[in-house]
Parts: sequence; C-alpha cells; structure tokens
Amino acid sequence: MIYADLPAGATAFVDASVFIHHFEPNAVFGPASTEFLERIENQVINGVTTTHIVSEVAHRLMTIEAMQTFGWKSAGIAVRLRNHPTEVQTLKRFRQAVQEIPRFGVQILTVDPAWLDAYPKALKALTRDQVNAAVKTHLNPSTMVLVEAGSVPAGAKASAP
Repeated sequence: MIYADLPAGATAFVDASVFIHHFEPNAVFGPASTEFLERIENQVINGVTTTHIVSEVAHRLMTIEAMQTFGWKSAGIAVRLRNHPTEVQTLKRFRQAVQEIPRFGVQILTVDPAWLDAYPKALKALTRDQVNAAVKTHLNPSTMVLVEAGSVPAGAKASAP
C-alpha cells in the first residue's frame, strides 16, 4: 500500500521522513509526501505525530540548510552547529518549516519522558498471553493498513496487503 491508498477517515502516524521529503523536495519521495500532507490538511485523513518527531525534523532540516548555506560536510555537522551558534542563528528555512507543521492539521502529541524511561521495562514484563489478549482486543485486521516506504521499479506495481 502507498500513501495515496489510505482510505478516507484513516489515521496515520506521520514520521520525520514525510516532513523532510516535503520541505526538502526529493524527486522520488517528495511528491507522495506532499500529497499525503495535503490529504491531512484537507481532512481526508487524520495525521498524528509527536513532539519528538518535530524536534527530529527541526534538527535534520537545520543540518541540511547549514550544509547548503555554508558548504559544510555532513560528517561532524553536529559539532559544527554547536561551535558556530552565530551562523546557526542566520538559518531560517528550517524554522519556517517547523512552524508550518501544525498548519497541515497534524495532531502533535507529547510524550512524557518518564514514560519513555519506564517503557522498555514495561515491555519486558509483558507475557505472551497479555500481548495476545491486547491484540485481540485492540486490533482489527480488516481495518489495518500497511504503508511501505520506498521506490517502486518502473513498470512494477506496489505490493497489495
């Protein structure tokens, strides 16, 4: 399944790559990412992301903009950004992009850091029976959608679920 196949009313988690490919157009993934975000903006589908993803988008777009603006290489970019705060302050495109994310109508959820710390321990404590019971209670296979990211070779069809 591809983004365009998501049925009206579906809810999808929006990962950083979708925003990156929209804001820094990518010949392969950019058009599908933009179309996907437009479907969210037009309320055809619902989009959900987290503050962590928005932070990742900001960082990745900042590094791309710094490399393009200052000619910096990707190796050691985090150190360069830290060591050149004056240059970082001149970067504007990444800030504008991050401010646009809520305008798409994507719901941005917060994740409590305490929950992140406790999550691995809670996962390890689950039994197989508990997981199976949760799956049977909360997942309906007839309404599940699998979205694959990647390119489809010319002449080939995207895989069906």
